[in-house]
Amino acid sequence: MAEHTARERLREAAFALFEERGYEGTTVDDVTERAGVGRTTFFRTFRSKEDVIFPDHEALLAAVRARLAGSTRETAPVAIREAARLVLLHYLDEGDLALARYRLTRSVPALRDRESTGTLQYQRVFREFAHAWMGGGEDTALRAELLAAAVVTAHNHVLRRWLRGLTRRPEAEFDAAMAGTVALFSEPPAGDGTGSIVVFRTAKDLDAVLPALRGLLGEPG
Repeated sequence: MAEHTARERLREAAFALFEERGYEGTTVDDVTERAGVGRTTFFRTFRSKEDVIFPDHEALLAAVRARLAGSTRETAPVAIREAARLVLLHYLDEGDLALARYRLTRSVPALRDRESTGTLQYQRVFREFAHAWMGGGEDTALRAELLAAAVVTAHNHVLRRWLRGLTRRPEAEFDAAMAGTVALFSEPPAGDGTGSIVVFRTAKDLDAVLPALRGLLGEPG
């Protein structure tokens, strides 16, 4: 039996049993019996029962890092969008397995925690990349943190819509959502010579207010 065949049989058996008996009610022995392989094969393929549910996390994380690393300063926004898209496409390609995982993580706290940990790892990779892209200074740390959180949030928003059957065009929705998200952080930072608009209300006459405003803006009266 080829190794990849054993892996697929174990995954299919495990997900089928999780659906039938529940995650807690399924043992490794149950999975190996259903798949027709021994315990040695199981633990050579997966470290634990949890790993059957999240088997490709490390490989996908490495693919995200590689896509980001292959960008330049000018192409960084495109790299961020495409790196996040790799994750979405992975779930879409899984099809029914992704839907089964979604049902499991919603009902089993330990699996939900594991998923949250994985999400934070993706967010850290995007944050570190964005921080370097933005200059790597103390003044860019917050923007990088916000960008990473926004990218992950936009990805998860579209993914959950697909998992819940709310969209039949997840890729198109994702592209639009990610383009808008990254654009929010691609604008020139404050202090680059662009103007600002200040909106306020006052009962005072405009001629009386303008000198004070000019003073706050550092302009001559």
